[in-house]
Amino acid sequence: MTINASSVDHVRLTVTDIGRSRRFYESVFGWPIAFEVPDGADAATREELAFLFGGVIYDIGDALIGLRPVADDKFQEDRVGLDHLCLRVASKDDIDSAAAHLDDLGVTHEPVKDIGVGYILEFRDPDHIALELMAPK
Repeated sequence: MTINASSVDHVRLTVTDIGRSRRFYESVFGWPIAFEVPDGADAATREELAFLFGGVIYDIGDALIGLRPVADDKFQEDRVGLDHLCLRVASKDDIDSAAAHLDDLGVTHEPVKDIGVGYILEFRDPDHIALELMAPK
């Protein structure tokens, strides 16, 4: 028997400072929020949303990406766990627009690279988590 998984439902990244990370992800991607504890939430609502652990979950269309404030160290792709998170965009024009957007925000990034099967743009979040955008050819 095998497990018949066909797509990623969600990914949650651990971060050191939820406010800083939220500002970064919301300014870079502008994803709508799927789940967060509202300001002034009552005890029942806080209990219902306890799975957020003080973080937030964004709806990126076909999946969810969450941020959870628990880590007190720095990301290292050479340790066991996450190497990087790659998100697909539709075209090279989208990659080029993303590079310009990152420039406008002052976010350091690598040059756009042609990797044969597509184009990639690499950058890092405030916790040094490696992020990548990929556009297929």
